[in-house]
Amino acid sequence: MAKTYEVRTYGCQMNVHDSERLSGLLETAGYEPVQQGTTPDLVVFNTCAVRENADNKLYGNLGHVASVKAQNPGMQIAVGGCLAQKDKETITRRAPYVDVVFGTHNIGSLPVLLERARIEAESQVEILDALEVFPSTLPTKRDSVFAAWVSISVGCNNTCTFCIVPSLRGKEKDRRPGDILAEIEALVADGVVEVTLLGQNVNSYGVEFGDRQAFSKLLRACGEIEGLERVRFTSPHPRDFTDDVIAAMAETPNVMPQLHMPLQSGSDRVLKAMRRSYRRDKFLGILERVRSAMPEAAITTDIIVGFPGETEEDFQQTLEVVREARFSSAFTFQYSQRPGTPAADLPDQLPKAVVQERYERLATLVDEVAWAESRRLEGQVVELLVADKSHAGGRKDAETQRLSGRARDNRLVHFAPGDHEVRPGDMVITRVTHAAPHHLVADDAPLEVRRTRAGDAWEARQGKTDVRPGAVGLGMPSVGVPAPLPPAPSCSLT
Repeated sequence: MAKTYEVRTYGCQMNVHDSERLSGLLETAGYEPVQQGTTPDLVVFNTCAVRENADNKLYGNLGHVASVKAQNPGMQIAVGGCLAQKDKETITRRAPYVDVVFGTHNIGSLPVLLERARIEAESQVEILDALEVFPSTLPTKRDSVFAAWVSISVGCNNTCTFCIVPSLRGKEKDRRPGDILAEIEALVADGVVEVTLLGQNVNSYGVEFGDRQAFSKLLRACGEIEGLERVRFTSPHPRDFTDDVIAAMAETPNVMPQLHMPLQSGSDRVLKAMRRSYRRDKFLGILERVRSAMPEAAITTDIIVGFPGETEEDFQQTLEVVREARFSSAFTFQYSQRPGTPAADLPDQLPKAVVQERYERLATLVDEVAWAESRRLEGQVVELLVADKSHAGGRKDAETQRLSGRARDNRLVHFAPGDHEVRPGDMVITRVTHAAPHHLVADDAPLEVRRTRAGDAWEARQGKTDVRPGAVGLGMPSVGVPAPLPPAPSCSLT
């Protein structure tokens, strides 16, 4: 009887991307997903180290699973991801019942480490300091049949004082364009119609092989792939966001009019303390040029409240940028004092009450601006890629029988299908009837429903497990072992 597994994911899009690879690796090794209501033979925690109290949350969850393990001999627990990379042996010291600890650079080792832990009856800790195998060369079990992450780089060369990611993910490593495009073509052949290019700093792509326009060239090359209907990317950095990328977005029909551009603070003084290599005027200038080229573009962002030394005047400057930038949404965070980051040792750490009060004011303004931006779309016709009911809420409520989909600008739209048979992966053209801060509603019957091969793929795979073997090489030698049998607001604090 096959062993069963469960992967619990915390953190950003890069962790989600890695978890798809972990699931693919485990199923290639003979594991099966655990059925709801039953106890798995293996629980894998794919962790994040960015948020406040990430370690306490992990140990709390580990403690709960440990009690289950005590009643189920042979059950295994593995911990990977950024927190594992940071804490290393600390995890097995605080939680000796953990069987395997692995880092961000060697997720492909998990099946071997599990077997070694079982045979030797002791915990296995393997943390590498450099990338062993590029994640996209590993087997993958995608969360969606028709949308996929495609990692174009890993690691980050920035030194933001609030972020621990560069020390955990390492320096930037770029895949060769041919390998990326080959993976996308294979995904399209498999029914995928939307890809999101993923990188810790996605638009610095090409720095490793010395081509400053590599990212814009990659976007244009994606436009040549027949059957690929939507291309997105996350997360860029304002420092590296150049006009050739804006031109490529505007001139490539399948690159979506959507941009996630992390602001972090509207104060030049705070940006300098964060070591963010841009200032307020440069940031707003990028948005102005994007909207000039793509008036319909929706722009989202990340903002940190309460960075050490932030004054009320600094905070007011952030509010001013939010009003001027007209973000369609924003991921807002209270600053977390993370050990191992330069900002953790800065003076003037702000009281929790001050940070909380500013956070609430910011969240209120973000919602007001987002709702105003959403109301501009009332009465407009939008094209939706219908979401998978099991992953995106599906029917919005039983009374209206609404379904959900994403517009080209990535806004969430709940729509009435009318008398049409609509499948996840199909395209729907409908008219927005009213708006809310975080979604749009289209209650009239669709103007058009286009059945797609993505919908066909979704329909064909109901009840089936799909693990796609890696078929794309990294373009660099692997380290240590032969290659195994393949992407939020990357880290949302880019």
